[in-house]
Amino acid sequence: MSAPLQSGDALLDRQAGHLHWLLRTPLALVMLYHGMDHWLGGPAAFAGNLGLPIAIAALVAGLEIVSGAALLLGAWLGGWVTRLGSLAALPVLLGAIFMVHWGQWHFLPSPSHPLGGLEFQATLTCLAIYLLVRGNEV
Repeated sequence: MSAPLQSGDALLDRQAGHLHWLLRTPLALVMLYHGMDHWLGGPAAFAGNLGLPIAIAALVAGLEIVSGAALLLGAWLGGWVTRLGSLAALPVLLGAIFMVHWGQWHFLPSPSHPLGGLEFQATLTCLAIYLLVRGNEV
């Protein structure tokens, strides 16, 4: 992995090659956590909460798990794996924004949005787009 940061400081320039972990790790862990929660809790329960068909809920849970795993493994297997993981995360994140969190920005629950607003999902979507475009190059 190359380090595009050229600060003139040798220590900072050496560390720049590892900065991808600051973007990759939170996105991967959130996707894995939610995917495992939706899968182990039962896609039927997840589907019922959102009014989705069970097959779609199972697909969403699977995409969450696959995207999280690919984002982590992409650090060693290559930028194309990172890009696939990001690509798999995007429909899930956009679905969460438009189907669940739309209409409220801040993440705190409210009477109209018991699961909170779209602030967190929008941030994760930006991370996924960045990693889709850049792969392992930070």
